[in-house]
Amino acid sequence: MNLILLGPPGAGKGTQAKKIAEKYGVPHISTGDMFRETAQSGSELGKKLQSFMSAGKLVTDDIVIEVVKERLAKPDCAKGFLLDGFPRTVPQAEALDGILNGQKRKIDNVLCMKVADEDIINRLSSRRVCLACGESYNTISKPPKTEGKCDVCSGRVIQRADDNRETIAQRLKVYNEQTSPLVDYYSKAGVLKEVDGSKSVDEVFKNLVKVIG
Repeated sequence: MNLILLGPPGAGKGTQAKKIAEKYGVPHISTGDMFRETAQSGSELGKKLQSFMSAGKLVTDDIVIEVVKERLAKPDCAKGFLLDGFPRTVPQAEALDGILNGQKRKIDNVLCMKVADEDIINRLSSRRVCLACGESYNTISKPPKTEGKCDVCSGRVIQRADDNRETIAQRLKVYNEQTSPLVDYYSKAGVLKEVDGSKSVDEVFKNLVKVIG
Protein backbone atom coordinates (compact mmCIF):
# COMPACT_ATOMS: atom_id res chain seq x y z
CA MET A 1 0.00 0.00 0.00
CA ASN A 2 2.12 2.89 -1.33
CA LEU A 3 0.21 6.17 -1.15
CA ILE A 4 0.73 9.87 -1.87
CA LEU A 5 -1.49 12.54 -0.31
CA LEU A 6 -1.95 15.76 -2.29
CA GLY A 7 -3.91 18.84 -1.29
CA PRO A 8 -3.57 22.59 -0.82
CA PRO A 9 -2.30 24.11 2.45
CA GLY A 10 -5.18 24.06 4.93
CA ALA A 11 -7.02 21.15 3.25
CA GLY A 12 -6.59 19.00 6.37
CA LYS A 13 -3.91 16.65 4.96
CA GLY A 14 -2.14 16.27 8.31
CA THR A 15 -5.33 15.11 10.08
CA GLN A 16 -6.26 12.65 7.32
CA ALA A 17 -2.69 11.35 6.96
CA LYS A 18 -2.61 10.33 10.64
CA LYS A 19 -5.95 8.51 10.30
CA ILE A 20 -4.89 6.70 7.09
CA ALA A 21 -1.51 5.68 8.54
CA GLU A 22 -3.25 4.30 11.64
CA LYS A 23 -5.91 2.38 9.68
CA TYR A 24 -3.52 0.77 7.19
CA GLY A 25 -0.49 0.39 9.48
CA VAL A 26 1.88 2.33 7.22
CA PRO A 27 4.24 5.16 8.23
CA HIS A 28 3.09 8.73 7.53
CA ILE A 29 6.13 10.39 5.97
CA SER A 30 6.08 14.18 5.71
CA THR A 31 8.89 16.14 4.09
CA GLY A 32 9.49 18.14 7.29
CA ASP A 33 9.80 14.99 9.43
CA MET A 34 12.18 13.40 6.91
CA PHE A 35 14.39 16.48 6.82
CA ARG A 36 14.57 16.75 10.61
CA GLU A 37 15.31 13.03 11.02
CA THR A 38 18.04 13.02 8.36
CA ALA A 39 19.62 16.29 9.57
CA GLN A 40 19.91 14.83 13.11
CA SER A 41 21.32 11.48 11.92
CA GLY A 42 24.91 12.71 11.63
CA SER A 43 25.29 10.97 8.23
CA GLU A 44 27.04 12.67 5.28
CA LEU A 45 23.64 13.34 3.73
CA GLY A 46 22.41 14.68 7.09
CA LYS A 47 25.33 17.12 7.30
CA LYS A 48 24.71 18.31 3.74
CA LEU A 49 21.02 18.82 4.47
CA GLN A 50 21.77 20.62 7.75
CA SER A 51 24.04 23.10 5.96
CA PHE A 52 21.20 24.03 3.55
CA MET A 53 18.65 24.34 6.35
CA SER A 54 20.97 26.38 8.61
CA ALA A 55 21.67 28.81 5.77
CA GLY A 56 17.92 29.13 5.11
CA LYS A 57 18.40 27.92 1.53
CA LEU A 58 15.88 25.94 -0.49
CA VAL A 59 16.91 22.27 -0.41
CA THR A 60 17.82 21.16 -3.96
CA ASP A 61 15.90 18.37 -5.74
CA ASP A 62 18.85 15.96 -5.76
CA ILE A 63 19.18 16.17 -1.95
CA VAL A 64 15.39 15.90 -1.39
CA ILE A 65 15.33 12.78 -3.61
CA GLU A 66 18.32 11.26 -1.77
CA VAL A 67 16.56 11.84 1.58
CA VAL A 68 13.35 10.20 0.27
CA LYS A 69 15.33 7.24 -1.13
CA GLU A 70 17.04 6.70 2.24
CA ARG A 71 13.73 6.97 4.13
CA LEU A 72 11.83 4.53 1.87
CA ALA A 73 14.58 1.93 2.32
CA LYS A 74 13.92 1.74 6.09
CA PRO A 75 12.26 -1.44 7.47
CA ASP A 76 9.01 0.31 8.53
CA CYS A 77 8.30 1.08 4.83
CA ALA A 78 8.50 -2.59 3.78
CA LYS A 79 4.70 -2.97 3.79
CA GLY A 80 3.99 0.48 2.39
CA PHE A 81 4.06 4.19 3.16
CA LEU A 82 2.06 7.41 2.92
CA LEU A 83 3.98 10.36 1.46
CA ASP A 84 2.77 13.84 2.43
CA GLY A 85 4.46 16.94 0.93
CA PHE A 86 6.45 14.98 -1.65
CA PRO A 87 6.59 14.98 -4.63
CA ARG A 88 5.89 18.67 -5.27
CA THR A 89 6.90 18.78 -8.95
CA VAL A 90 6.85 16.45 -11.98
CA PRO A 91 10.69 15.96 -11.94
CA GLN A 92 10.37 14.85 -8.28
CA ALA A 93 7.53 12.47 -9.25
CA GLU A 94 9.68 10.99 -12.04
CA ALA A 95 12.59 10.56 -9.63
CA LEU A 96 10.27 8.84 -7.12
CA ASP A 97 9.12 6.43 -9.85
CA GLY A 98 12.80 5.67 -10.53
CA ILE A 99 13.48 4.94 -6.83
CA LEU A 100 10.45 2.65 -6.57
CA ASN A 101 11.24 0.84 -9.84
CA GLY A 102 14.66 0.07 -8.37
CA GLN A 103 12.90 -1.45 -5.33
CA LYS A 104 10.37 -3.28 -7.57
CA ARG A 105 7.53 -1.20 -6.15
CA LYS A 106 5.07 1.38 -7.48
CA ILE A 107 2.61 4.02 -6.28
CA ASP A 108 -0.84 2.44 -5.77
CA ASN A 109 -2.94 5.55 -5.16
CA VAL A 110 -2.45 9.32 -5.26
CA LEU A 111 -5.16 10.81 -3.03
CA CYS A 112 -5.94 14.38 -4.04
CA MET A 113 -8.03 16.41 -1.57
CA LYS A 114 -9.94 19.09 -3.49
CA VAL A 115 -11.02 22.24 -1.62
CA ALA A 116 -12.05 25.55 -3.28
CA ASP A 117 -9.53 28.37 -2.84
CA GLU A 118 -12.09 30.62 -1.10
CA ASP A 119 -12.87 27.87 1.44
CA ILE A 120 -9.14 27.46 2.14
CA ILE A 121 -8.68 31.22 2.57
CA ASN A 122 -11.63 31.35 5.01
CA ARG A 123 -10.35 28.28 6.89
CA LEU A 124 -6.76 29.48 7.28
CA SER A 125 -7.50 33.14 7.94
CA SER A 126 -9.70 32.07 10.87
CA ARG A 127 -6.92 29.85 12.30
CA ARG A 128 -5.36 30.87 15.62
CA VAL A 129 -2.56 29.33 17.71
CA CYS A 130 -1.34 29.55 21.30
CA LEU A 131 2.10 31.16 21.52
CA ALA A 132 2.99 29.16 24.63
CA CYS A 133 1.88 25.55 23.99
CA GLY A 134 1.00 25.53 20.26
CA GLU A 135 -2.67 24.50 20.77
CA SER A 136 -4.68 25.26 17.59
CA TYR A 137 -7.97 27.14 17.41
CA ASN A 138 -10.35 28.38 14.74
CA THR A 139 -12.56 31.42 15.17
CA ILE A 140 -15.37 29.67 13.25
CA SER A 141 -15.32 26.05 14.42
CA LYS A 142 -13.18 26.01 17.59
CA PRO A 143 -12.67 29.41 19.24
CA PRO A 144 -10.95 29.63 22.65
CA LYS A 145 -13.44 29.94 25.55
CA THR A 146 -11.97 33.36 26.40
CA GLU A 147 -10.95 35.44 23.40
CA GLY A 148 -7.17 35.61 23.01
CA LYS A 149 -6.53 33.15 25.87
CA CYS A 150 -5.60 29.46 25.56
CA ASP A 151 -8.01 26.94 27.14
CA VAL A 152 -5.10 24.58 27.89
CA CYS A 153 -2.37 26.78 29.39
CA SER A 154 -3.86 30.33 29.50
CA GLY A 155 -1.16 31.49 27.05
CA ARG A 156 -1.77 34.20 24.44
CA VAL A 157 -3.69 33.05 21.35
CA ILE A 158 -2.69 34.85 18.15
CA GLN A 159 -3.10 34.77 14.38
CA ARG A 160 0.14 33.75 12.61
CA ALA A 161 1.63 36.40 10.33
CA ASP A 162 1.31 34.08 7.30
CA ASP A 163 -2.37 33.31 8.00
CA ASN A 164 -3.64 36.57 6.51
CA ARG A 165 -5.77 36.46 3.35
CA GLU A 166 -3.14 37.95 0.98
CA THR A 167 -0.36 35.54 2.04
CA ILE A 168 -2.71 32.54 1.89
CA ALA A 169 -3.86 33.54 -1.63
CA GLN A 170 -0.21 33.71 -2.73
CA ARG A 171 0.58 30.29 -1.19
CA LEU A 172 -2.43 28.80 -3.01
CA LYS A 173 -1.29 30.35 -6.32
CA VAL A 174 2.15 28.71 -5.93
CA TYR A 175 0.55 25.39 -4.90
CA ASN A 176 -1.84 25.41 -7.88
CA GLU A 177 0.95 26.25 -10.33
CA GLN A 178 3.19 23.47 -8.96
CA THR A 179 0.52 20.84 -8.47
CA SER A 180 -1.60 21.07 -11.63
CA PRO A 181 1.10 19.32 -13.72
CA LEU A 182 1.43 16.70 -10.94
CA VAL A 183 -2.33 16.00 -11.06
CA ASP A 184 -2.04 15.47 -14.85
CA TYR A 185 1.02 13.24 -14.38
CA TYR A 186 -0.70 10.88 -11.93
CA SER A 187 -3.99 11.06 -13.81
CA LYS A 188 -2.23 9.75 -16.95
CA ALA A 189 -0.64 7.02 -14.80
CA GLY A 190 -4.17 5.98 -13.76
CA VAL A 191 -3.55 6.27 -10.00
CA LEU A 192 -5.10 9.67 -9.17
CA LYS A 193 -8.18 9.57 -6.90
CA GLU A 194 -9.91 12.87 -6.10
CA VAL A 195 -11.89 13.42 -2.90
CA ASP A 196 -13.94 16.44 -1.79
CA GLY A 197 -11.91 17.82 1.12
CA SER A 198 -14.48 20.44 2.11
CA LYS A 199 -16.69 17.99 4.03
CA SER A 200 -16.33 17.03 7.73
CA VAL A 201 -13.16 15.20 8.88
CA ASP A 202 -15.06 11.90 9.27
CA GLU A 203 -16.78 12.18 5.87
CA VAL A 204 -13.50 12.97 4.09
CA PHE A 205 -11.83 9.99 5.80
CA LYS A 206 -14.71 7.68 4.85
CA ASN A 207 -14.38 8.76 1.20
CA LEU A 208 -10.59 8.36 1.24
CA VAL A 209 -10.96 4.80 2.55
CA LYS A 210 -13.54 4.11 -0.18
CA VAL A 211 -11.21 5.23 -2.99
CA ILE A 212 -8.22 3.37 -1.53
CA GLY A 213 -10.42 0.25 -1.72
